Amino acid sequence: MAALDQKSPNVLLQSLCCRITGKSEAEVAHQFQYAVRVVGSNYAPTIERDEFLVSEKIKKELLKQRREGDAALFSELHRKLQTQGVLKHRWSVLYLLLSLCEDPRKPSRVGSYGALFAQALPRDAHSTPFYCTRPGSLPLSYTERSGPGGAQISTSMGTSGISSLGVYSLNGPTPTPQPLLAGHPPQTAGQQLGSRLAWALPNTSALAPTSRAPLGPPPLSTWAPRPRHDGDLTAEVGEAALVRDILYVFQGIDGKFIKMSNADNCYKIDSKVVLCKSLRDTSSRLADLGWLHNKIRKYTDSRSLDRAFGLVGQSFCASLHQELKEYYRLLAVLHSQVEDDQGVNLGVESSLTLRRLLVWTYDPKVRLKTLAALVDFCQGRKGGELASAVHAYGKTGDPQMRALVQHILSLVSHPILNFLYRWIYDGELEDTYHEFFVASDPTVKTDRLWHDKYSLRKSMIPTFITMDQARKVLLIGKSINFLHQVCHDRTSPGKITPASKSTDSPKDAAELLSDLEGAFQGKIDAAYFETSKYLLNVLNQNYLLLEHLQAMRRYLLLGQGDFIRHLMDLLKPELARPATTLYQHNLTGILETAVRATNAQYDNAEILKRLDVRLLEVSPGDTGWDVFSLDYHVEGPIATVFTRECMSHYLRVFNFLWRAKRMEYILTDIWKGQMCNAKLLKSMPELSGVLHQCHILANEMVHFIHQMQYYITFEVLECCWDELWNKVEKAQDLDHIIAAHEEFLDSVISRCLLDTNSRSLLNQLRAIFDQIIEFQSAQDSLYRSALEELTLRLQYEERKKQRDSEGEWGVTAEQEAEENRRIQEFQETIPKMRSQLRILTHFYQGIVQQFLVLIMTSPDESLRFLSFRLDFNEHYRARDPRLRASLGATRGRRPSNI
Repeated sequence: MAALDQKSPNVLLQSLCCRITGKSEAEVAHQFQYAVRVVGSNYAPTIERDEFLVSEKIKKELLKQRREGDAALFSELHRKLQTQGVLKHRWSVLYLLLSLCEDPRKPSRVGSYGALFAQALPRDAHSTPFYCTRPGSLPLSYTERSGPGGAQISTSMGTSGISSLGVYSLNGPTPTPQPLLAGHPPQTAGQQLGSRLAWALPNTSALAPTSRAPLGPPPLSTWAPRPRHDGDLTAEVGEAALVRDILYVFQGIDGKFIKMSNADNCYKIDSKVVLCKSLRDTSSRLADLGWLHNKIRKYTDSRSLDRAFGLVGQSFCASLHQELKEYYRLLAVLHSQVEDDQGVNLGVESSLTLRRLLVWTYDPKVRLKTLAALVDFCQGRKGGELASAVHAYGKTGDPQMRALVQHILSLVSHPILNFLYRWIYDGELEDTYHEFFVASDPTVKTDRLWHDKYSLRKSMIPTFITMDQARKVLLIGKSINFLHQVCHDRTSPGKITPASKSTDSPKDAAELLSDLEGAFQGKIDAAYFETSKYLLNVLNQNYLLLEHLQAMRRYLLLGQGDFIRHLMDLLKPELARPATTLYQHNLTGILETAVRATNAQYDNAEILKRLDVRLLEVSPGDTGWDVFSLDYHVEGPIATVFTRECMSHYLRVFNFLWRAKRMEYILTDIWKGQMCNAKLLKSMPELSGVLHQCHILANEMVHFIHQMQYYITFEVLECCWDELWNKVEKAQDLDHIIAAHEEFLDSVISRCLLDTNSRSLLNQLRAIFDQIIEFQSAQDSLYRSALEELTLRLQYEERKKQRDSEGEWGVTAEQEAEENRRIQEFQETIPKMRSQLRILTHFYQGIVQQFLVLIMTSPDESLRFLSFRLDFNEHYRARDPRLRASLGATRGRRPSNI
């Protein structure tokens, strides 16, 4: 074989001529020249290069020779040959084999072709087209069909708008079920063993030896249509007339005997027709094929011109047209059989019967049933929803039907995958008919692009695309548009994510859909990771996203301790004034002074310029402490993370933390006053009881505020911040950062008692803060009165000593009486001070007890543990029975929670 492959084509052709004629090389010179001229002529372009029809014609020739085993063997070998790429021109080889066995003149193959080559070659061989009967090339038109009353009816079935795809021959031949062969003559059964697709039999009826020459067209008389003589309806109808009628019904056209019944929505045989029951039943079964055809054709005709149906819908119609085209191809072959039987083989019994039609239309009927059911299932659907319907209908155990639906799905999903690739690689969304699962709102402004402009149409997400994949697809295109429109980044999408091969054809779409968890998932993941990584780098490097996040923690959440303490010291004189007397520019100057005097001065200038002072809405009686707030200006891309809602949350948390920090500041001043005045007031023993009461109450308040500050600072802010920072470092896209940031704020709001569920707790806490402020005022008033009294007493003693030193009486009786009277008046105010402190203590302890009851019943475990620290010595428990019950219930539950 290797030596044979190295020979030139001329040598091989000469060897073939010698083998066919059985002569030597010198004797076949004339035949060799003839063969060279034949090979070099222009015969081939006139022949329809259809491998399928040629193979079916070969099988029919083998069946005519009663070689059923060889036909089946040929069918299997041809199927294996199609799966391999050994031969590039299989049609040429098959046509050669067919030509070698079609000489009707001599039974011997070698002798016949030797005689063929011995003939003289016509001089116009290069210009005369080689004639070949082209099976299936006749159009589906019946001109001269006589209808009732002798009227001439001309009907033509066109295939405009239908592309060609040999779907029926993709899976190879399939043996015909034995029940379908029951009742056939032996030779008929044998003819079906080769392939179930034998319905596509070509026009290969044997001709008489003298009917035509081996080469050249046959006489025109053999192509003249045979006139049809239709009898009266009352006469018994022959099977040949029913076959011809059935062929019309297959195309959705009423026949002479079989017509469409609109009332019953099916084809029925005229009741007046005299017909045996077997033929009537068989015809009715065959007529179902026409009903299925009409159902599919009606859907495609109504949807093909509907532009609102979208590209996906048009692709679905195109796939149905392809299947109908294959169906029409079968009808063309069947029609050619009828024409051969009636127009050429006049002396031969018709080979096309109703039973054979049942066999040949078995597979097409199953396919049309599938298509009709699919059409019903897809009614009212479009876009991704239509693709989901097709995909769901492909979940069947029948491999042939599954292959059919997969082929349709590849055509239907092709536009969706094109939408997807343009979106994830270019950020473009041209969805005129709203078929894609990513929706765009053109009315949304740029500042809300990330949050509101793009969204998912969940109904349009195909079922073969998971929700996680759809979310990633949305983020990829949204990130590209965010970079271009908000970040003003001019990097082309191709440099961010190199575009891989797109679905240029339905075949590419089919390959991609066959590997959804591999190649398809890989394409989406690659684009998702590259685009998200690039976006986060731009936000962190060009817009300092993480530094702004830390600045929020330092300033609005009071994380920069030295700055907050110094700012409070500087603002104390200003904020003690009524809120209506404050001016923002004065407070801004104090803020800048605090920044320059603390470590805040070393922050980035981009951050410091955004820090500002804000005055809240003023209510009657408010002081500067009630309306003061820090503010942080955000705009541009970082405003996507720090939205208006987020900044309002920061403002609420700052006001709460600022008030709590002020309580700590007030208690520090109270403690300082007590320590500084303790020694001065030792000379006034009548105040010892009142001062002791002040110390006890102050210590209770200090303990409460310290525990609350510890809870807020460490258990709330630090723990939530640590969780946020870990999530931000692991974030794969901007949505993860936004979600982590919003979760952080929600957690802080909730655990700081600022949500709606903690309104009663917050009210109690604010009441405690008010009691601390009132206690400061009461103690300041007490110390003010005591110090004034102490000053007067010291002045009296000083004057008395001075007069003694001068040798005079220290005081007169009148002065001593005045002094005693004043002291008496002061001592009379002490019970009032004690009563005021007792009332203040009673109110304070009552509010704290109510606060403890509420936090002990809170679902938050941290708040329940806070109650143990606030009442570590069970001081409040001994005072309130409700608190004892709550504590007992809570402590009883603790072991079960561990």
